[in-house]
Amino acid sequence: MASAELQTVLDMLKAVPVLQGNTVHEMRASMEAMTASAPPPEAATCEPTDAGGVPAEWVTADEAASSDRAIVYLHGGGYCLGSLNSHRNLAANLSRAARARVLNVDYRLAPEHPHPAAIDDAVAAYGHALDQGLAPEKLAVGGDSAGGGLAVATLVALRNAGKPLPAAGICISPWVDLTLSGESMQTKAGLDPIVTEASLRMMADAYAPGPAAKSPGASPLFDDLEGLPPLLVHVGSAEVLLDDARSLVERAEKAGVDVEFDVWEDLFHVWHAFAGLLPEAQQAIDKIGAYLDRRWN
Repeated sequence: MASAELQTVLDMLKAVPVLQGNTVHEMRASMEAMTASAPPPEAATCEPTDAGGVPAEWVTADEAASSDRAIVYLHGGGYCLGSLNSHRNLAANLSRAARARVLNVDYRLAPEHPHPAAIDDAVAAYGHALDQGLAPEKLAVGGDSAGGGLAVATLVALRNAGKPLPAAGICISPWVDLTLSGESMQTKAGLDPIVTEASLRMMADAYAPGPAAKSPGASPLFDDLEGLPPLLVHVGSAEVLLDDARSLVERAEKAGVDVEFDVWEDLFHVWHAFAGLLPEAQQAIDKIGAYLDRRWN
C-alpha cells in the first residue's frame, strides 16, 4: 500500500513540474534552479576529481569513509539535463545505504555532445575507479532514467572492450529505448508527474536523432546483453518508462543475465530522489544497498 506521503509529493510535483520549458536548454536551467536550493548532503563529503578527463566527484557518506567498495553513478536527465548538483543528495544516500563511495560523474550532455559522448565519458570514469586501485568485484555501475540506460550501455562497451566488469549494474527507472516504442508511453501518460513522451522525444532527438536512436549504445534495449554482470532494475508502476524496464529485464534474462526486478506499486519516475519526503524512496535506496552488499560479499 502506498504511503500517506505519496499524494502530497504528487501534488507538489504537479504544482511545480521538475521539467519546465520548451527546449532542452530551458529544461536544463529549470532542473538546475530547482536543485540549487537543496541543502548539501548531511554526514557526507564531496571531493571533486578528474575521472579520466571527465569532471566528477567522490561522494562519501560517513558510513563509507573507509570502504573499498564504490558505485560509478550516472545521473539522469535524458542525456541533456542533470549535473553533479542535481544528483549529489541521491549519491550520498546511496553511499550511506551501500556503505560505499560514489563516483558522481558529470558526463557531457546533448545537444552539444550527442551520442556516443556520454558512453565515452562513463567508460573513462569507470577506468578511473579501477586506476584508484578499486577491484572490479567491489564496483558497481548505476544510474537513473537516462543514466540507467547509460549504465547498461557502459557495461556493454566495457564487455566489448574486454575490460574487467563490475559486480553489478543498478538501473533506476531506466530509459533504454529512445524510439519510445513501449505501450506505457500512452497507458501511463496521465500518471507520471516527472516525464512525458513529448519531453523524452525532444531529448532523444537531441542525443541520437533519427535512425541513430536505435543504434548500439543509444538504445541499449537493442544491444546484445550476453555476458553482462547481474542487474538490479527498479521501476514504478505509474511510469511512462515502465515498459522500458520490463523489456530490458526480458531481454537481459534471455541473454542469461541474472536480473532482480522490482516494480513498485503506484510509484513515479525516479522516486528515489525524494528520500526524506517519501518513505518509499528510502526503502528503495535501502534495497539497493542490501542488493549491492550481497553482490560484493
